[in-house]
Amino acid sequence: MRSLVTLVLALGLWLVAGTAAAHAIGVSKGSYTLDDDAVHAEITFARGEMLGVVPSLDPDKDGDIRPEDVASSRGALAKAVTLGVLVRGNGESCPGKLTDARLTEEDGIALTVDYRCPMPPVRIELDVKLLEELSHGHRHIAHIVLGTITIDEVAYRGHATVDAIAPSDSAQSAAKRSVGALGFLQMGVEHILTGYDHLVFLLGLVIVGGRIRSMLAVVTAFTVAHSITLGVAALGTWVPPSRVIEPLIALSIAYVGVENFFVKNTENRWRITFPFGLVHGFGFAGALREIELPREQIPTALVFFNLGVEAGQLAVMAFVLPAVYYLRKKDGFVPRGTQAVSGAVALAGLFWFVDRLIR
Repeated sequence: MRSLVTLVLALGLWLVAGTAAAHAIGVSKGSYTLDDDAVHAEITFARGEMLGVVPSLDPDKDGDIRPEDVASSRGALAKAVTLGVLVRGNGESCPGKLTDARLTEEDGIALTVDYRCPMPPVRIELDVKLLEELSHGHRHIAHIVLGTITIDEVAYRGHATVDAIAPSDSAQSAAKRSVGALGFLQMGVEHILTGYDHLVFLLGLVIVGGRIRSMLAVVTAFTVAHSITLGVAALGTWVPPSRVIEPLIALSIAYVGVENFFVKNTENRWRITFPFGLVHGFGFAGALREIELPREQIPTALVFFNLGVEAGQLAVMAFVLPAVYYLRKKDGFVPRGTQAVSGAVALAGLFWFVDRLIR
């Protein structure tokens, strides 16, 4: 039985390393401005996500999208966005027309679409059907401008429709904005729950056990550190390139797995967790940086996204820590079980490191 438990843990981690992609949640943004009977939309998607919808963007299959590829795929892009992002005014369809398509500096594709309504609407309904073709958990950040009123909302599968009505009072406006904040909160929760590399890193830290105080210090150091760099990157103060950060995150996982074979005292392990947490924080920030939020929206998005990350992390630790303590009390799990899991953690980190270098 003990051998079976060890084998299952090790195999599970190996499968995660082989099949899971870190930071799986995709994010797009759209700014929708009402002007008389027209809605002017500026919609931005990550290049990789749009490539899954419009394969012709990469005709030579080298993973690189060029301006000429965008130009030659204009018809397919127009079909994807006008059928995938629908606008209705006062309940009536507002047909869309793609007027521009271009690459952005932040590894994205920006699409300009003009929607023409039968008459000037006072109510705008946005239906993001394209979410069904994007990655699971994708979030579309909609910024809707109705005259002097701005409404921010998050659309996702199961909540693909955004209804925007000019509020009659400040309470309604606050209610609309709170929905957007909750969307960022949920995005943070899902980001950590699908950020398998971060979870494997935390498992590698706690699998060796130790006193409750030392384990809490490890988790706290990680939390404080990644909160710092998440803010630094999201605000644009300093944004290291992802081609550097992602392999470093993988190396931190491999290091922790290897170190577990030699660590004797976990009391001061938070000292290594803190600098690694700084690196992981830049990884967390990628989800917010992808959508290039207006600067006035960043503080709200940052606070609620980070709260979501912490809530997801606490939920995972609430399950993992009791499980680790239970297993460590079983005969034979120490040291064989901890070594098997630590070895799997190290292999996972090395796998991700190589994979991210050759992408």
